[in-house]
Amino acid sequence: MAAVCPRLTSRICVKKSTSAAQSKHKGFFKKNNGESVTTPILVLFNKPFDVLSQFTDNSTPPRATLADYIDIPDVYAAGRLDRDSEGLLLLTNCGKTQQRISDPKFKAPKTYWVQVEGDISEQALQQLRQGVQLKDGLTLPAQAQRMAEPELWPRTPAVRYRANIPTSWLSLTISEGRNRQVRRMTAAVGFPTLRLVRWQIGDWQLADLAPGMSRTIPLTR
Repeated sequence: MAAVCPRLTSRICVKKSTSAAQSKHKGFFKKNNGESVTTPILVLFNKPFDVLSQFTDNSTPPRATLADYIDIPDVYAAGRLDRDSEGLLLLTNCGKTQQRISDPKFKAPKTYWVQVEGDISEQALQQLRQGVQLKDGLTLPAQAQRMAEPELWPRTPAVRYRANIPTSWLSLTISEGRNRQVRRMTAAVGFPTLRLVRWQIGDWQLADLAPGMSRTIPLTR
């Protein structure tokens, strides 16, 4: 049964364009620019730590990319997830769906499970809820609550702890997409982020996807 993309599915999905030299896995379609996608799909991917949210890398030696995990042609990432973060990354072959997921003006909520250094206080959580002053301005109000340590896969490499300092977890939902925003927000209230896992984007959750695994669902047009 086809899944409906809530508030994010368009009637016509248009392919994007770029140079012919780029591979099929980068999700760009110069020859098909303006052609509607007959079968729009959404790919839910659990991005492991230390993997770039792109299909190519020119570094020497090359770093791990999406191409090491996803062999689905004509898809591209709807938004980004930092190399040192883990969790849900959405990919699609539908240009308008990509825009509605990644464009900040649509304010798609994103929920992160965050391990921080220290025993996070209610005062700090309230600051996150009200908005935090960063160098690029005040953040929008967020949903923030303390949570028990979730049952997650072991991270490789493991998180570095300081033996004499406790850690704690919180669930943080934001509707913006500033660079490294969650890490900067927790640092601003005095609790640096140690591990960051994106659990949900809009109505899509990571659920039981293991690191490096993906699930493809059709989108109704």
